[in-house]
Amino acid sequence: MRLNGWEWIIILVIVLLLWGGPKLPGLAKSLAQSLKIFKTEIKSDKTDSAKNDSDSNK
Repeated sequence: MRLNGWEWIIILVIVLLLWGGPKLPGLAKSLAQSLKIFKTEIKSDKTDSAKNDSDSNK
């Protein structure tokens, strides 16, 4: 299911009503930090599994 333009606008209006304008920058900042941590964990898991694979081949 894909969202069309109007559906995104309605969702954004609801988010603005629920959290208000002043809280949104803090919410966006915490979301960005969470994504950054998630990406670093994914990268470290990939390197760890690659390292374990090469160690098991020896």
